[in-house]
Amino acid sequence: MVLPAWARHSIGTVRVLLTNDDGIEAAGLQALRRALVALPSVQLAVIAPDGNRSAMARSITTRRPLWVQEVDFDDGTVGYATDGTPVDCVRLANLGLVEGFEAELVVSGINHGSNLGDDITYSGTVAAALEAIVLGLPGIAVSQQSISRELDFRTGAGFDFELAASFTARLVAELQDVPLPEGTLLNINVPGAHPTGVEVARLGKRVYRDELALVDEDSTHPSGRRLYRIYGDASFERDETGTDLAAGRRRSDRRHPDPLRPHRPSRTRFARPL
Repeated sequence: MVLPAWARHSIGTVRVLLTNDDGIEAAGLQALRRALVALPSVQLAVIAPDGNRSAMARSITTRRPLWVQEVDFDDGTVGYATDGTPVDCVRLANLGLVEGFEAELVVSGINHGSNLGDDITYSGTVAAALEAIVLGLPGIAVSQQSISRELDFRTGAGFDFELAASFTARLVAELQDVPLPEGTLLNINVPGAHPTGVEVARLGKRVYRDELALVDEDSTHPSGRRLYRIYGDASFERDETGTDLAAGRRRSDRRHPDPLRPHRPSRTRFARPL
């Protein structure tokens, strides 16, 4: 019989729901899943969208039923994929989709791309963690900057999720001894360059150079349909001292001789209380 990951561990551990907005097959979620399922102190259930649901924020599905199917993972465990949103995934778990499993912590990610500043209000990754707060559970959102060190809302090219996965797993393990304060959401952003520590920062204010740009016109359409692009690049001209944007920009300005080469810092600093 195929068992879900949470059923493989003993009673008395923390029950973690893992979800994301990039889809159940996304490399970020799979890296984090492997790191969490390896912890003997974690009972893990995975419920995630069946495809990419980025930038859906706290959207929910109300006008139709949700399809759910089991997904086999390569370690013999199973997860659940749905055609709903990231918030739907958290609701499915909370309403008993996985028999005998009641989440105590929601972890969302690892997102393919950063979630910084005002962008968290659009993020499906952060929305899933926020839904945990709404339900009275702690929530952690994890996002990974690409090796191209982008800082805007668009994902870059090339990701190494291993450090973010191991850091998050260590954090989850420590939460048993140092629980999150009630109503706390952790929004973790891991830089594309190799970090040497942990910095706690407030949210920054995004400035975008958006414009209404006509891309194409459909002369065959009865109403003269037009195609517009309304999003532009991010600007960082504001003074963002002490913010997540400033921390991300400082790290992005640094260069590693081989950003694809695995690297483990000898010492990672955790702030306490977490």
